[in-house]
Amino acid sequence: MDISFIISIFLIGFVGSFISGMLGIGGAIINFPMLLYIPVLLGVGHFTAHEVSGITAIQVFFATIGGVMAYRKGGFLNKTLIAYMGISILIGSFIGGFGSTHIPESGINIVYGILALIAVIMMFVPKKGIDDTPLEQVKFNKWYAALFAFIVGIGAGIVGAGGAFLLVPIMLVVLKIPTRMTIASSLAITLISSIGAVSGKIATGQVPILPSLIMVAASLIASPIGANTGKRVNTKVLQVILGSLILVTAVKTWIGIL
Repeated sequence: MDISFIISIFLIGFVGSFISGMLGIGGAIINFPMLLYIPVLLGVGHFTAHEVSGITAIQVFFATIGGVMAYRKGGFLNKTLIAYMGISILIGSFIGGFGSTHIPESGINIVYGILALIAVIMMFVPKKGIDDTPLEQVKFNKWYAALFAFIVGIGAGIVGAGGAFLLVPIMLVVLKIPTRMTIASSLAITLISSIGAVSGKIATGQVPILPSLIMVAASLIASPIGANTGKRVNTKVLQVILGSLILVTAVKTWIGIL
């Protein structure tokens, strides 16, 4: 592996982890297509969909650690929400991560495309007044939260994602959680989720070591920077950025599939 390969992987991880910390996602929605297409376009390397999902699972784990640490103060972390959704998504992501070995590469790409498409639709549903509720008065349906998290976990485990790109729109649209609490809590939930995905990927030999270590280094640097940036950005702007990002990656993925 030459220096151009290492620099390319580091920059992919840095960009994905910065956006991860800023928007409350694990970064898989960005890193999955970037790892799949950019090394090939630059002529520095090639990863299979299984390898990409393994690298992404590792990156998500470390990116969310950095993001949670940056959000740990300020009352943005809803512990009840994190507990209900975290446990459910952990179980689902382990099932998805372990079962992904029985799915062909084209199947993994299709699962990713479907998840991204659902997330796009939900991100552009109007979300009126959710940021008017004081953080200490936020209420939500605990069992809906647990059920949705379990379903998301299965799909996310298959593609090596933490699932936050789907959790965020669910928390905003269905559970009516304020934007900044959604961003902070989704990072913590995604951290829990990624434990299941990482366990399943490592157990089934889907994790290339060196690229994963490069992504980890990038994640630990970039994610806290992104989280601190996100605290200063208007919540409506954050929602538009995330929605646009998911839309672009969904379109790119479906063009590749079709």
